[in-house]
Amino acid sequence: MRTLISFAALFLSIALMQLSSGGVGPLDALSGIALHFTTAQIGLLGSAHFLGFFIGCWWAPRLMGAIGHSRSFAAFNALGALGLLMHMLIIDAYAWAIMRMASGLCVAGCYTVVESWLNAKVTNDNRGRTLGMFRIVDMGASLMAQMLISVLAPAHYVSYNILTLFCCAAILPLILTRASPPSVPKAPRLRPMLAWQCSPLAAAGVVVAALSSATFRMVGPLYGQQVGLEVGQIAYFLAVFVLGGALAQYPVGWLADKYDRRKVLIALSIAAIICCILTALSHDLSTTGVLLTAFFFGLTSFPIYSVSAAHANDFADSSQRVELSAALMFCYAIGAIASPLLASNLIEMFGPPAMFAMIAVGHGLLIVFGLGRMRARPTRGDRTRYVWSPRTSFLIGRLTSSSRDDEAEEHEPK
Repeated sequence: MRTLISFAALFLSIALMQLSSGGVGPLDALSGIALHFTTAQIGLLGSAHFLGFFIGCWWAPRLMGAIGHSRSFAAFNALGALGLLMHMLIIDAYAWAIMRMASGLCVAGCYTVVESWLNAKVTNDNRGRTLGMFRIVDMGASLMAQMLISVLAPAHYVSYNILTLFCCAAILPLILTRASPPSVPKAPRLRPMLAWQCSPLAAAGVVVAALSSATFRMVGPLYGQQVGLEVGQIAYFLAVFVLGGALAQYPVGWLADKYDRRKVLIALSIAAIICCILTALSHDLSTTGVLLTAFFFGLTSFPIYSVSAAHANDFADSSQRVELSAALMFCYAIGAIASPLLASNLIEMFGPPAMFAMIAVGHGLLIVFGLGRMRARPTRGDRTRYVWSPRTSFLIGRLTSSSRDDEAEEHEPK
């Protein structure tokens, strides 16, 4: 309980930020439909968000070094609020793409500040509890953000104002906290090829994870609208995907620690392909059927990033873990930037099932590559512990790597 109270301001700021940033993606997709944007333009908005997110991940530690934690957090929030407020002032898809880049910058910057603060304040005794609470707050707010879509009218200034209010409110808990900000950590070097050097399969796995998650969350509302879901049902469609992913983490983590992680990755991809095929070929599914396929798709595809990260860490030493986390997020960003735009163009050319066909092809390639890697080298016997790895900032590697190293020390022979 003491841990919860001591970090309450940080967790509240993140929850409010997630309510704002998690709601803007699906709201933009539905607003784009209402404003007669093309399918490709709606996909561009999702890609622009992840481009801004990647820039923010790289820039945020440097800005913190120049002006400190609190002012950096306020600056990134201001960027996000400006991006939201301008939506209904300029009705143009390409202008909205620039605004979504501002939202992506805001999310990456705010998470970088909070994770830097958490990492500096946690101890070996409370690290696991703190990281667990951070995941619960983040995922809980993400679920609530998807449900906001059921009450926010598309293409209406009031809807964007509500999201802006959440964004602005996120500044208050962190700015008003009495806790002194920590010293600014050194920004991790971005070495994109480190992920490939440690594990080519892990690098491919996070790209496929981005293909699944970014496409579903950014283009999913477009798919839902075209298969006949109402706005409230689209909110549930997105929420059950996130819920399935959250519920899968612990059983998948147990499997990934007990069995060869490459086999777990292949099994998850096979299950994801089955979900994709069922969804793409079933044109007359009921609303309940569509929601169930979304739930199982989240259950099978969401944990792929964390399993891939755990597999990569098996082949890295403790001095590489922070930079490896940044390299894996770089790979994820590449997939997340490209996939919404690609999926939206495929939907425009071939219809809604093309989105799941594209995702199924990605998982199929991961299966083939995984089988090839199993022949290339054996898995490690002394493996790191599975850690649910959020895709939030380059600095999350400091929290998760310390957790892995603490666990390894506990199991060393005395």
